[in-house]
Amino acid sequence: MAPSAEEIEIIGIRFKKNGKIYYFDPCGLHPQKGEFAIVETARGPEFGDVCMENTMVNVSETVMPLRPLIRIATPADVEHNAQNREKEKDALVICQKKIAEHKLDMKLIDVEYTFDRSK
Repeated sequence: MAPSAEEIEIIGIRFKKNGKIYYFDPCGLHPQKGEFAIVETARGPEFGDVCMENTMVNVSETVMPLRPLIRIATPADVEHNAQNREKEKDALVICQKKIAEHKLDMKLIDVEYTFDRSK
């Protein structure tokens, strides 16, 4: 069945285990739920979990324009993401030490690398 002019195809991606689902343009790709994907975000490319397969929804239910799904994650992407998570642990310790050294009145909540490590 062809989509109506009012519908658009989306895919749902989650970046944290129980985090919010964000919607992207699948760009003709069809990853399965539970696979990983690389998507374009305002912060640059990000690695996420496909939690909702391709679905047609009314345009009024989405925030346009949708950012694109870049690719289904490769084994190298999965490994790169795992390395990023390890680097985050190291960065958390370093930041906590700096906060203590400088006697800053703050509590560090989280440390996060973008997929390409640009941020």
